[in-house]
Amino acid sequence: MTPQNPLSAFSVTRKWPATQPDRIQLYSLPTPNGVKVSIALEEMGLPYEAHRVGFESNDQLSPEFVDTFPNNKIPAILDPQGPGGKPLALFESGAILVYLAEKTGSPLLPADPAARYETLQWLMFQMGGVGPMFGQLGFFHKFAGKDFEDKRPRDRYVNESVRLLGVLERRLTGRAWVMGEQFTIADIALWPWVRNMVVEQGYNAAELLGWERFPELQRVLAAFVARPAVQKGLVTPPRN
Repeated sequence: MTPQNPLSAFSVTRKWPATQPDRIQLYSLPTPNGVKVSIALEEMGLPYEAHRVGFESNDQLSPEFVDTFPNNKIPAILDPQGPGGKPLALFESGAILVYLAEKTGSPLLPADPAARYETLQWLMFQMGGVGPMFGQLGFFHKFAGKDFEDKRPRDRYVNESVRLLGVLERRLTGRAWVMGEQFTIADIALWPWVRNMVVEQGYNAAELLGWERFPELQRVLAAFVARPAVQKGLVTPPRN
């Protein structure tokens, strides 16, 4: 590791050299998981350098990526100024959201202990429920699984996805965001997945899910995608 580039000891920088090594390095793609971190970085105003991890070329399976991020998934970050001033490599989008909010002292993670844990509760709701269930529905509705003649697997995930949307619909009644008036990392985690379910360029499952039955979700999703930081984060790094 050299004083000029504290990131040079990390294998990932051999494949994606850091031209601005003083900035947080983001390794990602505009997927529902990937955009969580680019949106958070934009919302917090943190300087960063984005690197595209191409699935079509299996970049996420490259030795350089896996050596630094063992789970070979995006998004991931490399922060030259981690705890104690030492570089920190981090994967798992939920962990990254918490880390960035704590690093900056951002109100995206409330300081009040009760509100903080409630925010984390909804973050885990996305990580453990919304993401896995919506992703499986996408597989069986849009990708390879759509050709299966037996529709029971698809319907299982449709039913669970509808249930999860119902949980959110009830939560959002009378609220601007998941936690009320305050926009938080829970919103950053949840809304890219909700959006991906219903837009044509995503899973295009609005009709399958009965999207018209969720007016609160429609309202909040519109407010989410109208945020300038969200608009930038949704296309960072570029898909192509």
